[in-house]
Amino acid sequence: MTTRARAEHGSRPHGPLQIVPLGGLGEFGNNCTVLRHGSDLIVIDAGLLFPEEQSLGVNFVIPDMTYLEERIREVRGIVLTHAHEDHVGALPWLYQKVKAPVYGSDFTLGLAARRLREHGLPHERQLKRVTAGDEISLGPFDVEFIQVTHSIPGSFGLAVRTPVGTVIHTGDFKMDQTPTDGRTFDFQSFSYHGDQGVLALLSDSTNAEVAGFSGSERQVGEALDGLFRRAAGRIVVSTFSSNVHRIQQVVDLAVVHRRKVALIGSSMISTSEVAAELGYLRAPAGTLIDAREAGRLAANRVVLIAAGSQGEPMSALSRIALDDHKEVSIEAGDVVVLSARIIPGNEKSVSRVINHLYRRGAEVVAGGRPPLHVSGHASQEELRIMLTLTRPRFFIPIHGELRQLTSHARLAEQAGLPRDRILLGESGDVFELSEKEARLAGKVTVGRVFIDGTREEVDEIVVRDRRHISEGGIVLVVVAIDRHTGHLDGEPEIVSRGFSVGSGDGDLLREASRTVRRCIEAASPEERADRGVMKALIQRDLKRYFRKALDRRPMIIPAIIET
Repeated sequence: MTTRARAEHGSRPHGPLQIVPLGGLGEFGNNCTVLRHGSDLIVIDAGLLFPEEQSLGVNFVIPDMTYLEERIREVRGIVLTHAHEDHVGALPWLYQKVKAPVYGSDFTLGLAARRLREHGLPHERQLKRVTAGDEISLGPFDVEFIQVTHSIPGSFGLAVRTPVGTVIHTGDFKMDQTPTDGRTFDFQSFSYHGDQGVLALLSDSTNAEVAGFSGSERQVGEALDGLFRRAAGRIVVSTFSSNVHRIQQVVDLAVVHRRKVALIGSSMISTSEVAAELGYLRAPAGTLIDAREAGRLAANRVVLIAAGSQGEPMSALSRIALDDHKEVSIEAGDVVVLSARIIPGNEKSVSRVINHLYRRGAEVVAGGRPPLHVSGHASQEELRIMLTLTRPRFFIPIHGELRQLTSHARLAEQAGLPRDRILLGESGDVFELSEKEARLAGKVTVGRVFIDGTREEVDEIVVRDRRHISEGGIVLVVVAIDRHTGHLDGEPEIVSRGFSVGSGDGDLLREASRTVRRCIEAASPEERADRGVMKALIQRDLKRYFRKALDRRPMIIPAIIET
């Protein structure tokens, strides 16, 4: 700690420290934690989560920011641990309310800046780049950034010195001792703080139920190398667009095996551009080509890295699987590699994509030994090591559902931490800590705010529906498709509510019905057999039609009936 920081701490009253999770406890995503002392606070991360399937019209969900809106003048800074959506995706909504300085690694801020630009938010002077080992002072808080390994570049854990004691926030981490970028986990800094005394440890619980250690990213490289050696045709690798380490390994193998690489999908291209600009993604000149050029090369000279590993209906991989991508098609002999874990809830979507790929004649590869994907989160043995390194007085498991938080609490007990020093809670709980005791001191307003395609906040689904009715209306489309032939069974039926164009209503809806018919007739038999894809296509075409015909954006709800 600097002399100035010591003086600042010494001059402040020693009231309790409050730790307030606004999201991320009892759920995967929405990670956002507040540290508050007196009339000063800092925000750690501002993440989102993706909605459940029944949340019609909702693109994603962010934490309720009411607590911060009521304390705008107290916010000294926003600290980002890394650039995954569940940690930075809500930043634009937080930043437009609380224009405080934002601190993070160059890669984290590179992706964050793009999101802020998309929202038209001036930010150039407020984004503050830091590197591992840097320390900053934010009111009574001194924040040290500690290098950790994770599945995205520029990931940090945090040591936050407060007037009450030091709080360690691990961010998302694992202890990869052979990372592909050479930036190893900083055991020494965590151990140092453990020796100095840690008041509280807030630690990632994602893999608290998984025994052993998480695998190294280099294991994936070994598995991919074996595929490159035996593949006679085109190779398609699908992974998370944020997994730059994985993308780099594919590029390196392509160079060794004399193949060119094309990036497919807007998120994949956008993230890779940021990574290349900052030096996290390196490729010899001429290695990276566009999709059109890839289509002109022999199949055994090409590798495609495609977004859409979760089977999203309109993603690059899904369109490729349905032979509906403008520039890429799958042929017999091609190998498609799914190099990403399937997020719970996406199993059916991924399975549909795999089936479509097999119909195209591709070989689909997933799992196996060595693995084609390893987790970016610490498993049980690494979590035990973190507890041993830091030796906290109090422990708060974070980042996970109750089952993961509970499993992590059991690990802490096994590591020797008394049960009364382990604080299990949920988003909205106020943990109040002094030098010698910790307790639950009440709750604050938390919840989920739904965001639709217009990027507008909607506090409740019902409110969102009412807004669509009053401003854009709702269009219900009922389509009957013969399950054997894939052809329309009768005309599409369309019902509209919430808007009117007078005597032209009939003509408007008849043309809308013809638009749906054309959409279905233009779809391939495989697309017509996939409800998720057909709903997305109908929504897309009708949105365009109503925007052009009425300058409106009604909610489109397709209902497909198989006859």
